[in-house]
Amino acid sequence: MPACSLFLNINTDSYAVQYFSPPVIFAGSAFASLKVKLNMEIRNRSAYHEYAIEDKYDAGLVLLGTEVKSLRDGKASFADSYCYFNHGELWVKSLHIAEYKHGSYNNHDPLRERKLLLNKRELKKMDTKIREKGYTIVPLKIFFNAEGRAKMEIGLGKGKKLHDKRESIKDRESSRELKRKFGV
Repeated sequence: MPACSLFLNINTDSYAVQYFSPPVIFAGSAFASLKVKLNMEIRNRSAYHEYAIEDKYDAGLVLLGTEVKSLRDGKASFADSYCYFNHGELWVKSLHIAEYKHGSYNNHDPLRERKLLLNKRELKKMDTKIREKGYTIVPLKIFFNAEGRAKMEIGLGKGKKLHDKRESIKDRESSRELKRKFGV
């Protein structure tokens, strides 16, 4: 029996969750059933290649129940997604969250527009930056915070030119070479 395994006994059903080091357990509903929180996040890797990110913000997401369940399964894609302002509110468009496989007729539309929740001060600051030439708001990652709420990290940045992309690739490769040579 490994030292870092965890056994839960809920309603005479035995569940074994193994190899979480250390497991994070928090009490859930009124029945005090135990749940194991997984550190799960979905990253937009192409955003750092396409944009020079200057500021980052954590925004709440307004989601439906089947969207949350699908996100917990890791079924989301950032392809061609972007953020925009509409009547002073920030929205994310073209974020694909796959339909929940066990959902019924209550399943969500995978490409619907989703509202992002930020403070008014942050929204105003971002809106003034967006009005400058070249700035855009890019979704960077989706994650669940310690309370189990879905959050999206968004970045305010400028689009990179081709020579900037080549320069960042060159820097990344040189740092890899140093790590290989010296084992840093």
